[in-house]
Amino acid sequence: MESFANDGLTFDVRDCGPRHADDAVVLLHGFPESPASWDAVAPRLRDAGVRTLAPALRGYTPAARPRSRRAYRIERLVGDVVALLDAAGVDRAHVVGHDWGGGIAWAVGAAVPDRVRSLTVLSTPHPAAMTRSLVRSTQALRSWYMLAMQIPVLPELLLFRAVRRRGLGSIGLPEDVARGYAEALSDRESVRGMIGPYRGLFVPAPRGAARLPSGPVRVPTTYVWGNRDPFLGRTAAEETARFCAADYRFVELDAGHWLPERHAEAVSDEILTRITQS
Repeated sequence: MESFANDGLTFDVRDCGPRHADDAVVLLHGFPESPASWDAVAPRLRDAGVRTLAPALRGYTPAARPRSRRAYRIERLVGDVVALLDAAGVDRAHVVGHDWGGGIAWAVGAAVPDRVRSLTVLSTPHPAAMTRSLVRSTQALRSWYMLAMQIPVLPELLLFRAVRRRGLGSIGLPEDVARGYAEALSDRESVRGMIGPYRGLFVPAPRGAARLPSGPVRVPTTYVWGNRDPFLGRTAAEETARFCAADYRFVELDAGHWLPERHAEAVSDEILTRITQS
């Protein structure tokens, strides 16, 4: 399977490994990543007999780049993951996410736990822990860019120009990986789509629309956090345990933010451990 459809959009997906494997893992990338962020992780999973499904998120490809901010609300992103599982013929999957993909993973675990065998979330704390940390730590200062993204037009213009001039190497990514991600930010429309999920965060739900559950997740969960992450601090990381009501494992790495790209072996080991325990 190379693509799937949802909500009138068509998403690219990397579907690899045994099609009828006992375990399937959905790998959700973040910003400004792509499915390539899992290139060092997915082969290790497949060597263990696991099927891997790595989609491009909503906003990251031309055929799945709606213009409306409402189209990027979190329940629509959850719907994309459910549509992927349906198209792949997978009833229940292990869901893994990094950065924005981690936020989606938490939402999938809360909204459709019957489709989730386990969660492994990298870097991104549980959203309720994140909210609590905004008034209990320096997290609000670390997250300033999320508010900046709400300004119309200007963020994509400035980000496009900055990437064109300086690339992405300065944010801690490996040079070859940074170069690939920078190429995807080659025009303002691409940038607009990729920051769409940030803008969807603050769009109110339509009247009468069902809201996602906001309580603890009730599926087995591993949360992996780098203690040198410049964007996501310790308070929210440690608070995340309060919002996990099933078997929970917190793994602290001596690492920064880019865990799939820089710590693929440790990430793969934690995913496989979670699979065997679930």
